[in-house]
Amino acid sequence: MRISKLNIIFLSFFLLIFIVSFDTTHDAKIKFISPKGWPKTVFNVSKFSISEQGFQLGRRLFYDPILSKDSTISCASCHLQATGFAHVDHKLSHGIQGLFGPRNAPSLMNLAWNKSFMWDGGVQHLEEQAISPITNKLEMDETMDHVILKLNRSSRYKQLFNSAYDDTLINQKHFLNAITQFLVQLNSFDSRYDRYTKKQIEFTTQEINGLKIFRANCATCHTEPLFTNSSFENNGLKQDYMLKDIGRMKITQRSSDSLKFKVPTLRNIQFTQPYMHDGRFAKLIDVINHYTDGIQPTKTLSSKLSKPIVLTPNEKIDLVAFLYTLSDKEFLFDPRFSFPHN
Repeated sequence: MRISKLNIIFLSFFLLIFIVSFDTTHDAKIKFISPKGWPKTVFNVSKFSISEQGFQLGRRLFYDPILSKDSTISCASCHLQATGFAHVDHKLSHGIQGLFGPRNAPSLMNLAWNKSFMWDGGVQHLEEQAISPITNKLEMDETMDHVILKLNRSSRYKQLFNSAYDDTLINQKHFLNAITQFLVQLNSFDSRYDRYTKKQIEFTTQEINGLKIFRANCATCHTEPLFTNSSFENNGLKQDYMLKDIGRMKITQRSSDSLKFKVPTLRNIQFTQPYMHDGRFAKLIDVINHYTDGIQPTKTLSSKLSKPIVLTPNEKIDLVAFLYTLSDKEFLFDPRFSFPHN
């Protein structure tokens, strides 16, 4: 059978289109979304490439206990998706062999806007954040060199790294890059509050009143729309006599930073209990009662708490009702952030 030159040209063109389409899918890029009206990210997302392969690799690593010394603890062990990637079954985070850390695991969301990480700001860069729990003796108790060695022994991981980075030799740079590709996408901005501010829905009278109370008493530290100002504050907690946690001072060695901890985001706070750096409060009403009746005056107490916060029982209930509007079900149950089953 003779094939005309026209057919050859047509087949060649079709094959070229197929190859280009395949390559585009293979190298598919994921766009980082910054909501309208939000501040500029601290992390330079414009120079950070996120591919589908890299994101899925980071997701698998996040859920894999191979990162711990005895392969029993993963990142997800302390950061559960349905609870805002926080740790709710213990006041303090737990690691291998039943060991407990000195603090409650913070939630993971909107990390590209963070100036620092951990309760004391001990980590400055998102791409380095994973090193801390992996090498912490009370958490994963591993070394980065041994993690990379274990991953290089896995034919499955060699295949996944090759797909993401065109290199079967796994190194620390690519490992941290993949984890970061997953973490930087954990963004929550579709709560009832967000829809209300975009005039897509109406608040109830109780929620509106709660918003007014929040803005009058809480917004200086928990600044909209991130619901944190990323600062370190002494919020008047009585120091735990067993933990004796000095907070930010552990990093800076400055007495002026004694008992100061990073202001956490309030997004999805309905699900991120227990609250505070040591998980001492089980309910939101306990947190509110602390700010109205439990402030301990110390030399480093936040100046923002110098005046008493006075709320009636009904106002406290309204404030909780507003805080519930910060829950983002789309984020909490997004299958792209869940355990990878394939």
